[in-house]
Amino acid sequence: MPDSAASSYAEDTENQEPAAPIAVEAPPVESQVSPRQLRLAQSQENTTDKFPIVGLGGSAGSLQAFEAIFRALPPTPGMAFVVVMHLAPDQPSELPAVLQRFTPMPVHEAADGLKVRPNHVYVIPPDADMSMLHGTLLLFQPTQARGRRLPIDFFYQSLAKDARERAICIICSGMGSDGTVGLKMVMENFGMVMVQSPETAEYDSMPRSAIATEFVDYVLPAGQLPAKLLEYMHKPLFARPRREQAESDAQPAHALQKIFILIRAQTGHDFSFYKRNTVFRRIERRMNAHQIQEFPQYVRYLQENPAEVEALFRELLIGVTKFFRDPEAYLALQRQLPPLLRGKPTDSTVRVWAPGCSTGEEAYSLAMLLLESLDAIEPARYLKIQIFATDINPAAIDFSRAGLYPANITADVSPERLRRFFVRQADGSYQITKEVRDVVIFAVHNLTKDAPFTKLDLLCCRNLLIYLSAELQKNLLPVFHYALNPSALLFLGPSENLTGYQELFILLDMKWKISRRNDASPSITRLVNFPFAISQHSATAGASATAMSTSSPRKSGPFAALVQQTLLQQYAPPAVIINARGEILYVNGRTSRFLEPAPGLGGLNLFEMAREELNYELSAAVHKASTTSQTVVVERVRVKTESGLQLLRLTVHYLAALGPVGWDLTALHEQLRALFNGSGQAFNNLLLPGPKGGRPVRAFARLLLSAGQPTGHVLLGLQEVAG
Repeated sequence: MPDSAASSYAEDTENQEPAAPIAVEAPPVESQVSPRQLRLAQSQENTTDKFPIVGLGGSAGSLQAFEAIFRALPPTPGMAFVVVMHLAPDQPSELPAVLQRFTPMPVHEAADGLKVRPNHVYVIPPDADMSMLHGTLLLFQPTQARGRRLPIDFFYQSLAKDARERAICIICSGMGSDGTVGLKMVMENFGMVMVQSPETAEYDSMPRSAIATEFVDYVLPAGQLPAKLLEYMHKPLFARPRREQAESDAQPAHALQKIFILIRAQTGHDFSFYKRNTVFRRIERRMNAHQIQEFPQYVRYLQENPAEVEALFRELLIGVTKFFRDPEAYLALQRQLPPLLRGKPTDSTVRVWAPGCSTGEEAYSLAMLLLESLDAIEPARYLKIQIFATDINPAAIDFSRAGLYPANITADVSPERLRRFFVRQADGSYQITKEVRDVVIFAVHNLTKDAPFTKLDLLCCRNLLIYLSAELQKNLLPVFHYALNPSALLFLGPSENLTGYQELFILLDMKWKISRRNDASPSITRLVNFPFAISQHSATAGASATAMSTSSPRKSGPFAALVQQTLLQQYAPPAVIINARGEILYVNGRTSRFLEPAPGLGGLNLFEMAREELNYELSAAVHKASTTSQTVVVERVRVKTESGLQLLRLTVHYLAALGPVGWDLTALHEQLRALFNGSGQAFNNLLLPGPKGGRPVRAFARLLLSAGQPTGHVLLGLQEVAG
């Protein structure tokens, strides 16, 4: 590119990477739209004029990428292009004139109220934030300090909501991570995401940040992106009818069921309760990525490519989250917290559950809000906070536990909260302080089948129910009512409601869906119908339930005899064997002083049955043993029992995988013998054949595998120690 072109526009070099907290939080785009702008956008909307809209985002070094993209596009590609770049706010922009040299399409500087047309290019002006509403570009005075603005994220978020599946975003060269949050929303709304390959970018920070989200469809050199873009646009996605219309022969219901079965077999999770429209669109996105046009062909592709099953699983789990999403909603919740906290006895625990926590921002936001609210009540009244944050995605849980977030969270977190609750890292990222991390317990949990956390003071389930079927939503609301303490709070997303169960909750804030639990009793039929693991609602749940039934081979037979005799002879204290999800596979000795049945309809899960004082130490020790495959010992754990305060030695041993085809009892015996340092004499008569031996052993192995058990199991021991 000639030097004259490079020098004919002014790039904002101060807005590349946030270096300090911003001065003002940016309100949601919707709240900034003036009545005049709204009327103008609505008057220009044409429901029949629907075409793809491509957002091009870049910063330092992106002009060269833009040139390569526009030179490779045809004169009439059939889509509109909106270029968002970090521009110096105090100088006029020559960027439209520069881009006009690269394309025959008309290039315009965006103006407030400008209607977007296909085969045109629009460029953000200096010193402005830009959004889209009803296909119209709207301009705003930036509310954030220079150097802290994220104009690409700002535009992409509105583009995602306005154009939905017609939205396409492209991230090019640049410093920082602007665009990372916005591309997630584009993906969430069924749009498409492209990124310039970092190796070809002059500055690779923005491309690498985008790729790290794993929500990217294509990563290519800038010059190759247009060909893939045009190929994508000519695929059948945009010609297909909406899912509300009748299905064609190309996507029969039985093909979808096969896909559900493949996902369940590999991940253990059942997506048949998700809204069909959402599931179909996620599947169509994966099909487009592989140029597959028919659903049966995609089923075959899944069968032959396990990695694609994982990719589809992650696609179905896409959920955009950020700190204090909908700030007004959190302000509304904060107003409801003081009466709740003042009603708690001194030295008691405020229990909170946040299902579907994704990467943890919502759970940590709740923790910060509660810590701030505790400061406002009497200092002498000590209250402990315990937040259970759960998700079905183990990778998201691991990310959340680390509590490490990129520099662009400054757009969502106030300077005061950044100073109190975060520690700035050398690379510009932020880590949640130990004060906040200690009150949040992250765990893998499936809301659709696992027993709920109970005795809650607050249940926050925002923007999750909208992805679930109406029937499952109706089943969940009575469960939420059951899980909450009297007069406790329920916090839903703005698009979710209590349809059919208004009598169970007293609405406190209609806009932000904050309700208080009513003492009315939910329908016991609804509770029984909820698909807990013991309800045998699905094949996975049914197998798990059978495994825990009274006729289970765990109660008797070679496996039970081997485990029981080994434990009794070599390890007298009470012990249980669990899988990585905490489901109890075997119990030895009397554990009633430490474990008690959880209230309600839940199954036998260690984390639900453990006494409250054991919860934190138990969860942390099991997680450490599972991830390190080593023995973990926690000394002098205090537990209140009927006989008074007792000190325990908590020991968690990791039992390695016992083979992919089933339980090799000889291998288990050898592991236990090595674990307890036995001499071997007492074990000679206990050696049993592996899965190829007796029929009961093979049947038991199939039962466990069909229940989706993980490859490793954990042996937990509890032993009293002297005070």
